[in-house]
Amino acid sequence: MLEVELKFPLDDAGSLRERLAELGAVATGVVAQCDAYFNHPARNFAVTDEALRIRTVGDESVVTYKGPKQGSAAKTRFELELPLATQTTDGWTEILTRLGFRPVATVKKRRELFGLERDGRAFELTIDEVEGLGAFAEVETLTDEASRDAAEHAVLALAAELGLTDAEPRSYLEMLITKRS
Repeated sequence: MLEVELKFPLDDAGSLRERLAELGAVATGVVAQCDAYFNHPARNFAVTDEALRIRTVGDESVVTYKGPKQGSAAKTRFELELPLATQTTDGWTEILTRLGFRPVATVKKRRELFGLERDGRAFELTIDEVEGLGAFAEVETLTDEASRDAAEHAVLALAAELGLTDAEPRSYLEMLITKRS
């Protein structure tokens, strides 16, 4: 599957919540996410535009691989996410580091989740409070390669309808690393 998303700095989360409600979006929960990112031992993911992370939400963890960005206006990339069968990520972190992967950084955020069905497409919308970076909104949908252009257009149109402008092309990880250096 391809993930198609746009991220926006957010000044007024309350106004966005109101607009989401007007459009019929359903609040689906609030979670604390902790994303531990790793770099490959033989290639630099910052150069290849890939990502490998372990995301922990409560007692659940998943490992995610994200391929290079493919889209033009929206950030579109291959994504594969698999659940980890253990409640602790310490063992997986040790395996990865013993294989030569290097921990890069950890991104912590509080994420409000909203779902919206529109024109036969499911969207996930979030309001994120990212530790060290501030507030952001994300508009996302999943698609296959054949529907990529339509999905990108749908994400752009929904973001515009929500009044979200000035998309931030960088990941939270990229922003955090830039801020630290």
